[in-house]
Amino acid sequence: MTLSLTVSDEVRAIVPSFVHLAVEARGLTNGPSDAHTSGLLNAAARRLAERLGGRALHEDPHIAAWRAAYTAFGSKPSRTRNSAEALARRALAGGELPRINRLVDLYNAVSVAHLIPVGGEDIDHIRGGMRLVRAVGDERFATVAGGEPAVEHPDPGEVVWCDDEGVTCRRWNWRQGVRTRLTDASVNAVFLLERLEPMTLGELDAAGAELAESLAKFNPGAEIEVHGVA
Repeated sequence: MTLSLTVSDEVRAIVPSFVHLAVEARGLTNGPSDAHTSGLLNAAARRLAERLGGRALHEDPHIAAWRAAYTAFGSKPSRTRNSAEALARRALAGGELPRINRLVDLYNAVSVAHLIPVGGEDIDHIRGGMRLVRAVGDERFATVAGGEPAVEHPDPGEVVWCDDEGVTCRRWNWRQGVRTRLTDASVNAVFLLERLEPMTLGELDAAGAELAESLAKFNPGAEIEVHGVA
């Protein structure tokens, strides 16, 4: 069954050009990062440098669009960066991109290479459908603080992904919660690729196709579906 993903009118009013593409995969085999996924991350860092061609990261039109979107809902983009910018900054700083596990490595490589926010959620831990909304402020966000489980609440008006149990990702695509993140035990997942203009729909489709191809290569036998832009 396809997971329900909806975007509220309040969010679309902030950035009308926003669309997302979902890659749903079932029957995956995850595990620790390995030489193959590490190689994809290294290649993504090289592709990023070629893409920028010497420009500063904030000069990329897609990163600039996300910074403007964050400002529009009251978040400071220099303090809470979207996931694509945060990863790209690490790649450009000369350090290695984080190695988390195979599935996270695969989608992080696509995010860096295409400069697009990408997130992955464990479908088996999602309650109901997923919704992109502006928070009231009393929603629960399960996280870790000081090495211990903790619960935070988003700011009123903050853009968040949530399900029936609470927030799954704060500030649109800034920080994922622990409840639905992909672990070594994850077998069913949905990956969200999020685009703003001036990135074209064709560029979004290309990023989604690359991720689907990588998932199929590393997970023979998995059922993988790409759900078009919405």
